[in-house]
Amino acid sequence: MRTPRSGILAQVAAAFAAGALVMFYLDPATGRRRRALVRDRVVATGHDAGRFARAKSKRAVDRVRGVVARGRARRSHEAIDDDQLEARVRSRLGRLVAWPHGVEVRVRGGCVTLGGFAAAEEITDLVDAVALMPGVAAVQCRVRLPPDGVAPARH
Repeated sequence: MRTPRSGILAQVAAAFAAGALVMFYLDPATGRRRRALVRDRVVATGHDAGRFARAKSKRAVDRVRGVVARGRARRSHEAIDDDQLEARVRSRLGRLVAWPHGVEVRVRGGCVTLGGFAAAEEITDLVDAVALMPGVAAVQCRVRLPPDGVAPARH
């Protein structure tokens, strides 16, 4: 329970704190420096907030553009040239297998034939990823384990 006396003490303490703050910032010797520091911190915080907001909005716009592009690609029923499809599959190999040069890619009429060598745990992911690519009608997997049983390490 508050008594009238505790309210007065709180007001005196607040007035004392406000007076000390005013003296701290209006001090003729070092007050100008303190005010400049506070002003610089406020300006820097404003700049940081602006940069943060711009970065977040740019990421959001980029995500929307990506979703729109994927939607257009899925709706597109244009036939993709076999050479172009082969190039797309080859470009994805580096993210799918440790040794992309060990995998052979051939495309004929939208049917992708994969050959060569890859690690056992990579083969399933490779076939699944290629099958989901736009323009791929079918995937034939002739990828085998390396003769020594050890796939090269990812570099």
